[in-house]
Amino acid sequence: MSSPASTPDHTDVVRRLRAVGCVFAEDEAELLSTAARSPAELLAMVERRVSGLPLEHVLGWVDFCGLRVAVDPGVFVPRRRTELLVRRAAALARPGATVLDLACGCGALGLAVAASVGDIALYAVDIEPAAVRCARRNLGTLGGRVYAGDLYRPLPLRLRGRIDVLVANVPYVPSEAVGLLPPEARLHEPLVALDGGPDGLDVLRRVASGAPDWLAPGGHLLVETSLEQAEVAAVVFDRAGLVPTVVSDEELSATVVIGRH
Repeated sequence: MSSPASTPDHTDVVRRLRAVGCVFAEDEAELLSTAARSPAELLAMVERRVSGLPLEHVLGWVDFCGLRVAVDPGVFVPRRRTELLVRRAAALARPGATVLDLACGCGALGLAVAASVGDIALYAVDIEPAAVRCARRNLGTLGGRVYAGDLYRPLPLRLRGRIDVLVANVPYVPSEAVGLLPPEARLHEPLVALDGGPDGLDVLRRVASGAPDWLAPGGHLLVETSLEQAEVAAVVFDRAGLVPTVVSDEELSATVVIGRH
């Protein structure tokens, strides 16, 4: 690499990124070069990326639903497929609606729904302290309130029966499959955001069972799953007293289960 005193060579940055398996090395090099405030910072950022840190953690943000969302190291990075969940949630919400982003991570889902719908009362919860700090930065300008704790437990009781749209991108990877995830995920994102238990649906079951207590009449719960899990998840919703619908998007490789209260 070039010395810190000179501008790092773009071609060399691309080469280094390609050497460690970055499929979109050209695009990544451009993003890193744009984000760096000095040649020395660019060198440091390239080193972090080459060491295996997710690009979004190196940059400090992720492009999600056309929004630049802050995401810190150790916080789950929202995937593009989750845009299907956001689109469906936004279609069900109305200005003035009460929206809850459960297991919110960096708060990207709630932020994107708010950007699409407009004026909503936004609440979010996560169990990971790093995620809570990140979500508070992302949602603070919207007046969103972010709580630290396990699912519904930290929510104020005044929200019972008043939530119009509940989005919950909970972990749904079966425990035995976590080790098969790309290193960027399994080494740099919290296990609690990935591991969904033996069949991947343990947390989803907890969310569905508690949802009727918190949803307003006619309110909706939306959860992302794999296509293979959707049928079982729909049964879980039905047993919890929710009317389930499964929607998929082949282009995004995304599946969402929607439950109406």
